[in-house]
Amino acid sequence: MRFVLLFGPQAVGKMTVGQALSKITDLQLFHNHMTIDLLEPFFGFSPEMWRLSTLFREEIFKSFSKSDQYGMIFTFVWAFNEKEDWEAVEKMSSTFSDRGAEIFFVELEADVEERLKRNKTANRLEHKPTKRNVEQSEHNLLSTMDTMRLNSEHGEINKENYLRINNSKMSAEEVATMIKERFGL
Repeated sequence: MRFVLLFGPQAVGKMTVGQALSKITDLQLFHNHMTIDLLEPFFGFSPEMWRLSTLFREEIFKSFSKSDQYGMIFTFVWAFNEKEDWEAVEKMSSTFSDRGAEIFFVELEADVEERLKRNKTANRLEHKPTKRNVEQSEHNLLSTMDTMRLNSEHGEINKENYLRINNSKMSAEEVATMIKERFGL
């Protein structure tokens, strides 16, 4: 089993890269908005929605890690300045590693201008209903830059299977191919 944690700031291309990687491997894509967009219509962006989203994700990880599937890609916005996010990453990783899975950390980064363009793409809006209010989504993208650090600092992630890619000028398919080749997926 393999678990690929694909992380980076909003609209950096995590889901799109995950889709491309899923097409060229046997990895299944579980993007973070699959739980968010399920729960948001019932609870809004409330603490209860986040609690349930975390619970759903944890249960999916547990069940999937016990399956005979090849592996999973999970997308995540990791706030490096939030202790809770470090704990969440450790918990999801250990759910898989405790069952013998290989864990791969892939960090994406792109300049804010590129992310603002990607925030409006048809693929993003099709698969993420809560992003269809583009004005609100753009405001969130820009405002979190003041309060959250959504890319790691040099040397902060000390994992054997770690890859950081600036995908500002790369297609999702190019990035997916890099990931596949680097980790032998």
